[in-house]
Amino acid sequence: MSTLLTPPPTRNHVPLPSTGRAGRNLPAAVGVAVVLIGTVLASLVFNKVVFVGVAVLAVCGALWELAGAFARKDVRLPLPPLWLGTLGIAVCAWRVGAEAALGAYLATAGACVLWAFLEQAETETGTALERADHDGVPRTTAHDAVRRSRSVAASAAVLAATYLPFLAGFAVLITAQDQGVGKTLMLIGLPVANDTGGWLAGITFGKHPMAPSVSPKKSWEGFAGSMAAAVLAGAGCLWGLGGPVWAGALLGACTVVVSTLGDLGESLLKRDLGLKDMGTLLPGHGGLMDRLDSILVAAPLVYLFTLIVW
Repeated sequence: MSTLLTPPPTRNHVPLPSTGRAGRNLPAAVGVAVVLIGTVLASLVFNKVVFVGVAVLAVCGALWELAGAFARKDVRLPLPPLWLGTLGIAVCAWRVGAEAALGAYLATAGACVLWAFLEQAETETGTALERADHDGVPRTTAHDAVRRSRSVAASAAVLAATYLPFLAGFAVLITAQDQGVGKTLMLIGLPVANDTGGWLAGITFGKHPMAPSVSPKKSWEGFAGSMAAAVLAGAGCLWGLGGPVWAGALLGACTVVVSTLGDLGESLLKRDLGLKDMGTLLPGHGGLMDRLDSILVAAPLVYLFTLIVW
């Protein structure tokens, strides 16, 4: 139980041997991708509520990974309120709407801050004061260190609540709409097209790094491949769903921009934490966080698109 609620610090594991120029173990990556896509399709075809449940479980697993990553810096994420908030945001988004989901998010963020402060106060204050007395450090200095630690823990908790449960709520809102199955497939398909097009173009033509200090493998050639693939995918999705094709192409282009920013943001976070991947749950892909990042940042964009354009 302690490992479930307080995961150990994530370690960098030796990745599976790469195959050819792919930069990853291609058979493992393809096999895992087929299983993931099959699970999503099956849940959507069977019942949209099942998909919402799958999304909640995926986000909860990603939160557990993120907690292990933050543990590398001695920052503890309050998983119980984060998990409960994930469920609450999803249920509110599904049953009531965006306003209720926003309220659930604010309640989750508040509960996480309170939990983080209380937990840090219980676990660190006594230890810090004892250490200060032993080392001859003024108690005011020890109290300042404890306050900074509480602030860091609370900030990390709000970041986690925003990055995962809050953004995932937009995916649930999309699923609850008319033609929700098709729109959800579009939400997932656009980031997949972005990642696949960028990967293929990057390993084939990539020579000019986009942000070498943050993500050395991300190139401008890969960005162009992502743009071409996502624009085509967006136009195709809107054509299949009976919407304006030009808007689908525009949505695809915007998805590339936000997904790239999301990838770079997660890469920067991983670099600060000293990690190559957020986890190892998905062979050939890394962790759940490594697969969800592009979809999560694209979800608000796609949701606003469905409200304004179509």
